Amino acid sequence: MNVVIPTEDSQMQHIIEKVRHGQRLTLEDGVFLYQSDDLLTIGQLANEVALRKNGKKVYFIENMSLYFTNVCEAHCAFCNFRKDEGEEGSYTLSGQQMIEYVEQHYHPGVREFHIVGGHNPHVPFQYYVDSLKALKERFPEVTLKAYTAAEIDFFSRISGLTYREVLQELMNAGLQSLTGGGAEILSDHYRKKMRVDKADVIQYLQVHRTAHELGLRTHTTMLYGSIETKEDRIRHMLHIRELQDETNGFLVFIPLSMQPINPRAGIRRRNSAFEDLKTIAISRLMLDNFQHIKAYFINIGVQLTQVALTMGASDAHGTIVKEKISHAAGALTPEGITREDLIWLIKGAGRIPVERDTFYNEIKVHE
Repeated sequence: MNVVIPTEDSQMQHIIEKVRHGQRLTLEDGVFLYQSDDLLTIGQLANEVALRKNGKKVYFIENMSLYFTNVCEAHCAFCNFRKDEGEEGSYTLSGQQMIEYVEQHYHPGVREFHIVGGHNPHVPFQYYVDSLKALKERFPEVTLKAYTAAEIDFFSRISGLTYREVLQELMNAGLQSLTGGGAEILSDHYRKKMRVDKADVIQYLQVHRTAHELGLRTHTTMLYGSIETKEDRIRHMLHIRELQDETNGFLVFIPLSMQPINPRAGIRRRNSAFEDLKTIAISRLMLDNFQHIKAYFINIGVQLTQVALTMGASDAHGTIVKEKISHAAGALTPEGITREDLIWLIKGAGRIPVERDTFYNEIKVHE
């Protein structure tokens, strides 16, 4: 009897066949892809999936990132954005102060406010409701994509309301979508070791499940590149994939490359370009029920983002204007980018730039 021992080549061929026949990849498949150094094959396969789902279209949005407060009760090991109340550099803006900031940078093409911030226990839940209300009243045409699942869990704790009640209050104030942050790595071991003293795995998923039940379409992330294993990353994707099977409420998956705390940190303290591209490609292959994978230029840079558009990514994010969280943690990339540069970047990858709204409705196709 002949015993056939699978080789790396035959395992890769098996995965290629599964992807091309629309079969779902397993935990073992995902871990194998991470262990392989055949980036070109993985990227090419992810590119096939992206083209099958979206053709040559790559999406972007004109948006602004807003941060009402950097005061936070959590002390996550990877965060350099947070401050204690009264600490130098700490702030908590009123709705009117934020409107004044927005008016300095706003132009009529802006379609989305991306709103996140610290878990500030020194203000009531009503503060967070009123913050949205003020923006919606002043800029009714702009979509409010606000707060992470971890923030929703925090609001539930300080208000005594359920997730559903919190979300409905915020929706009444103008909330139209949740941001993807707060996921980090969906592993209890990781969260304990990295002092992620905010929503746990079950709570993160339950907030999004509840949002989806209420009719909100949401975003979701994975912050990779610290202590987690490759298996942790794949398990994270499987958690998200299972919830998407259940609700179909996620719009996009956003792999976030971990930034070192110090902007002067050398390349050995950062994820390699190889690792970043591989993670985007593997995300595209594992998350077969997601329409879009985002390449986030704030964390991986504009040039690598352009390459990622040929390795599974179909979203190049947006203009942002002034990003603060990754830059507080040492990102060396631009804080924002112009609409014209985004269009140039996407066309340079041989793709068709499509200006979108928050929900991936097409506003303008730039042939």
